Amino acid sequence: MIIEFTRAFLETGLVVPPGKVRVEACDRACPGLVAEMRSTPGFVTVLYWRTKVNGKTRYRRLGTIRDWTLPQFRKKVTLLKAEAALAPKQLPEQKPAMGEMTLDTFWTEHYLPYAKIHKRSWVRDEVTYRIRIEPKFGATKLLDITRYAVQQFQNELSKEKLSPASIDHHPKLLRRLLNLAVQWDMLEKNPLRGIELLNVDNQVEHYLKEDELARLLDVLRTHENRSVCLLLMFLLSTGARSNEARQARWEQISQEDRVWRIPASNSKSKRVRSVPLNDSSLWVLEQVGTKGKFEVVFATPEGKAYTPVTHAWYRIRKLAGIPHLRIHDLRHSFASLLVSGGRSLYEVQQILGHSDPKVTMRYAHLSTKALQEAANTASVIVPRATPNAAPEAKEVEALPPESPTAEILQFPKAA
Repeated sequence: MIIEFTRAFLETGLVVPPGKVRVEACDRACPGLVAEMRSTPGFVTVLYWRTKVNGKTRYRRLGTIRDWTLPQFRKKVTLLKAEAALAPKQLPEQKPAMGEMTLDTFWTEHYLPYAKIHKRSWVRDEVTYRIRIEPKFGATKLLDITRYAVQQFQNELSKEKLSPASIDHHPKLLRRLLNLAVQWDMLEKNPLRGIELLNVDNQVEHYLKEDELARLLDVLRTHENRSVCLLLMFLLSTGARSNEARQARWEQISQEDRVWRIPASNSKSKRVRSVPLNDSSLWVLEQVGTKGKFEVVFATPEGKAYTPVTHAWYRIRKLAGIPHLRIHDLRHSFASLLVSGGRSLYEVQQILGHSDPKVTMRYAHLSTKALQEAANTASVIVPRATPNAAPEAKEVEALPPESPTAEILQFPKAA
């Protein structure tokens, strides 16, 4: 609204319409003098000098109508305009050229604060960057990181006896950094997009054989470190991850409903998931002896959650004669028992909490019995033997051998 200001208008004429928070008016007699009124009770009209600097509107507060008279406000605006006309012109703010920031600056000031909030494995990223990426590319500008330089870096890493997955983690992290730089308008494009990786499947999975399982259980039943042994038995009975079990609390477990609800904060998928408790896992919970004493199920004598039990595990597996078995292999062994027992891969996926069915497909090769039975329904060349068939007919029967079924572990009562 443009109107020639008067004292009466400034005191009573500037009214905020219903539904609005503020309203302003411009003085026709003195361009640049602006009056503002707000709907706040008791608000007194405020006057400003409004101008533009480098294309942006700026307001400078002069005071309320109680501070000066209208002629004084107009005189002040005239003086400010004269000062602005004599002042040297300000150059527009120059934005830094895209990609001029060094990788180390981007890592420290932008990526790391972001990763600490959004990525659980940021510590691994920090170690990878500090040990190998920073010495190579830390002082390099984002714009100067080239695809060829990263591929040469990849070749150098292959000489350090690293696993293919560890080598791939370095270009993946660099690609992630540059992707974020593009998203945050710090770089025009990512030269590492689609960079070729080794993509070698070097996953190590060890499934306990029947004799290995028997030896391990003998050690777990008799070893003096009962708390760790019960934790390992629980892992073997539920297929849970070590971190999930170590942080389990009694409030998450319903022994009556036979279910353990893992909160999203402890779950790798960041989703709440429910784990069915079988007889073996319930037996372990009865033996723990921490219910009613501590909040944590597998607690230290001080009532705190266990830190990783790697050193105790090394001694236990050595006594069992399986020195290469990892704690995570107990989860694989649990899955193999399910699959070998005829359970579907969908059931395995739900029990183990895999968000992607592709992860569960690693156990598909274990389901040979169900596949053999399915294929045998289409057997047409070799006839099945019947109870009244001649001995010769029985000799030509081509039925698949019965695969041993592995049931959920049933631990005996404590000795």
